[in-house]
Amino acid sequence: MIRSLILLLITASLTLLYFTRGQSADLDQRFKALDRNNDGLLTEAELPRRQWFERLDTNKDGQVTREEARKVVAAMLKRGESLPRLPSEEVTAASTHAVIEPALTEVPAVLKGSEVGVGRRLPDLELTDLKQQSLKLSRDLKEAQGLIMAYFGATCPISGKLGPEIARIEKEAVKQGLKMLLVCPVAAETTDDIETFIKTHGLTSRVIHDQDQRLSLALSATTTTEVFLLDAARTLIYRGAINDQYGLGYSKPAPTKTYLRDAMKAMQRSQLPEITATTAPGCALDLKTEVAAVETKLSYHDQIQRILQARCVECHRADGVGPFSLETYDDVIENAAMIRKQVERGVMPPWFAAAPPKDEHSPWLNDASLSPQDKNDLLTWLASDRAKGDPADAPRPLVFPKEWTMGQPDAIVQLPKAVSVKAEGTMPYQFVTVPTEFEEDRWVRGYEILPTDASVVHHVIVQVHAKGAKIRNRGEGAEGYWAAYVPGNTHHLWPEHFAKKLPAGATVSFQIHYTPNGKQTQDQLRLGLHFADETPRYIVHTASVANPRLNIPAGASDHLETKEQAVPFDMHVMAYMAHMHLRGKAFKYEVTRPGQSPEILLNIPRYDFNWQLRYDYVQPRFIPKGSKVKISALFDNSLGNPANPDPTRNVRWGPQTEDEMMIGYVEYYTANNGG
Repeated sequence: MIRSLILLLITASLTLLYFTRGQSADLDQRFKALDRNNDGLLTEAELPRRQWFERLDTNKDGQVTREEARKVVAAMLKRGESLPRLPSEEVTAASTHAVIEPALTEVPAVLKGSEVGVGRRLPDLELTDLKQQSLKLSRDLKEAQGLIMAYFGATCPISGKLGPEIARIEKEAVKQGLKMLLVCPVAAETTDDIETFIKTHGLTSRVIHDQDQRLSLALSATTTTEVFLLDAARTLIYRGAINDQYGLGYSKPAPTKTYLRDAMKAMQRSQLPEITATTAPGCALDLKTEVAAVETKLSYHDQIQRILQARCVECHRADGVGPFSLETYDDVIENAAMIRKQVERGVMPPWFAAAPPKDEHSPWLNDASLSPQDKNDLLTWLASDRAKGDPADAPRPLVFPKEWTMGQPDAIVQLPKAVSVKAEGTMPYQFVTVPTEFEEDRWVRGYEILPTDASVVHHVIVQVHAKGAKIRNRGEGAEGYWAAYVPGNTHHLWPEHFAKKLPAGATVSFQIHYTPNGKQTQDQLRLGLHFADETPRYIVHTASVANPRLNIPAGASDHLETKEQAVPFDMHVMAYMAHMHLRGKAFKYEVTRPGQSPEILLNIPRYDFNWQLRYDYVQPRFIPKGSKVKISALFDNSLGNPANPDPTRNVRWGPQTEDEMMIGYVEYYTANNGG
């Protein structure tokens, strides 16, 4: 059986190379068949013949793009080299199998942390280590900055591969004031097995053989490779894989994602990690029952404060963008009615994408919605006597930067002079250009737009113009943007190896929408730039699908507008951002791939002009050339829309808030081939 499976995988891999001149469409078909997770990339697991994978992966980034495959094979043909060939029957069978069978490999998948216990407080368990010495979490964490609980299986092969990395992290944890606890959850493994594993990898931390599964049940642990990072208050900060180097059915020369290390760095800064949970490919655990990692009696310090830290305090704090602070118990009591109202309505925390199907994980990296359990706990506590609890149970306070959210930028582009904003009425969009003096191209990995008076800035569209280019104020930003400031999005950091280009000597233009708020003021906003440390492998772009021919009838409560646009080249989509004005009601992105049925990419059933969010994919989505992307928008131009400026007039496209827009921004990346 195993031999047949290996032969089948090798056969599927060889189909990628079975084509001659003029057969690029056939290559695309084979590539698609092998691309089991449909991300437009082939990993070593999807192309298991290592010699071919190494040959096709020309930039050695651990993945093969369609462009890389085409170039390598074209070069082979040009040199007259022969390609492996298979009978057509075998090609068909292999291709069909690759499409219909589920992937045989398992890589870490990003999870929504609040749905798997992250942010909750672990009970103060008392355990016995391998040397029969007592260990209690509150006592043993007393002098530490936090605790790493690293699961392992003494005879689990993936645990064995991760052993050296666990040893390296163990040494780094000591330098950071963290303790490590090694946990073997497999009851059947012997003390000799465990001690051999510890000695082989030179580990020195205390070891728990969790034979009765008390710890594993409290954590709802899943595999022998899972790690758990707790702070000194026993709050679960991160759970999941150490990194993505090893999984079921694959190995990488080096990790490309370092989940645990990233979480440790964030905790050092007293901040929350960007990724708080993943699956952990390893040997599965067979727990007797599932027990949530939470104590049953709700109090502010024990649980509610943790929920607010994870989902609310970033905005609702002193000097934050929220209208009031939720940093203390008194703050929460003072605003309890408003919290309950907004949570029940689904307005807070701001997140408007439709929920994923039952038993499916959210595809969005920045999903800010409350998990069902957190929502229930928060509303239950608000409806009770609102017990404060023991301050000793409180989570550690978060630390927020006083000015730049992302830290001090590498460079700042500021408006040359302040813009005067009147007290009342409306203002036309301001268009300001600022020349830069960079003598060479710069690669920007992140940006932040910081007004001096955020209360009057509704949104900002930033464009970059090459040196000598003719600069026009297009007014609407429908062609895309280089950076943006809109409600809910003021800064962004792309993953490592991804960046946007800022050409040498470029001019930066700012299109600014100011909204007077009853007080005359001035604003001189700044654009902070964070440069990549090296030339990126991938260049980030932003395109758009826009419908400037809007015609929304007066009084219409559910007016539908659509726009469809062909995809001119293969796209790896990273994020979306929908833009409408005050009559916007709902927005949807769909794609129809060649020969396939339409698929919903993003559904926003309740659009809110006040919160124009980015929707960032956990994993980029591949959309092949020839697909059609369709955006659909519902507008409410009726008396029933309290935000409607004038329900008596037909509304068309225009830059002011009383006009309308319909833009579906699409962020995607391309390989950097020396651009």
